[in-house]
Amino acid sequence: MGTTGQGRTGTGEANRPIGKARSAAGGLPAALRLTVLSSVTGAAIAALVVGIILERPPVIGIGGGVLVLLILLAALGGRRGSARGEPPAGRTALARIEDLRATGGETADVPVQFRLTVAPEPEDGRPAYRVKISQSINLVDIPAFRPGGTAVVEYRPDQPWDVRIVTRPAPEWSRRAEAAEIDPAPESTLVSDPDAVEGAWCLLGLVALLAGAALVVLLFRGELFTPDDAPAASKRPSSPSSRTFSTSTTVSGPSSSLLAFGRMRATATELETRVDTAYVTAITIEDHRMAVRGDSALPPGRTVHLQALPYELFPGLVREARTTLGVGDPGSWRIDVTPGAGAGEGPRVRVTVTGEEGTAHLDADATGRVTERDPR
Repeated sequence: MGTTGQGRTGTGEANRPIGKARSAAGGLPAALRLTVLSSVTGAAIAALVVGIILERPPVIGIGGGVLVLLILLAALGGRRGSARGEPPAGRTALARIEDLRATGGETADVPVQFRLTVAPEPEDGRPAYRVKISQSINLVDIPAFRPGGTAVVEYRPDQPWDVRIVTRPAPEWSRRAEAAEIDPAPESTLVSDPDAVEGAWCLLGLVALLAGAALVVLLFRGELFTPDDAPAASKRPSSPSSRTFSTSTTVSGPSSSLLAFGRMRATATELETRVDTAYVTAITIEDHRMAVRGDSALPPGRTVHLQALPYELFPGLVREARTTLGVGDPGSWRIDVTPGAGAGEGPRVRVTVTGEEGTAHLDADATGRVTERDPR
């Protein structure tokens, strides 16, 4: 009895949108996992390299530790994947050869691209559908396959695009193939592997990897891109040419507040160029003004490095001071940065807010962590 594909066309077209929806729903979590893992990997590699360049053991430990953890997770995931049960067994079916084309010929096994109409058995509950596959066929067997002919194939019900032509079928299936007449399935029933977009996945992983690495480099850019001779120059003994200095700059315009992302660091770089040194003794930051002063005769331990401060965290400290210190509707704010009081202590950051109820402030360390509050 012949097997046709036309009688089940409607069912195949109805099933097609469902398959697409499932593929899209399953692809989103995979994309998120790839993005997170790639970005964390890039950040870990960058942290390891930055730590080695800056000779920072804690940074080296964090980067190396995260890399080791990722390797262990990958190894455990591989073991768990290999321990899972075998995929569903392949089903045997007949298929109409719509078209075939050899893509090589240097060896006895020739790669051939097939366009097939697969007609699953009625008990499989699946309509006939089209698929494109590539399979190596021995030169001896190629004459047995021709357009319009019938071949015996194996396919997986859970992955209908995974089809393989059986070149040596069982006698029963050979007889069925000789007697079968399969109608071509419409092009709308063509199925393909939803995960076969390797180029897009690779591009997504590469972008996430570079983004993670760039984030780490951005956090340490002050130290990475400080001229190597700056510390050496600061260690020179004081001489009659030592000087004190102070300068300030004002930004204007309704949307030019120094709380805007990146504005503080850019202004600090401008002031560093003016005074020709990154080491200062005091920094004052207001909404539209930044000022520095210093003494070139002081050693680095009694100064603050302009590019080593976490300017990106200062807007958050200002918001916290405005909302948690009991000063309602504060009209102004100011950040004062001074060197640490003792040896080995980092810079001290004080955020002061002023309103109708009075003045209050909070203190933070060089990492932006609040260490003390003095509410109204």
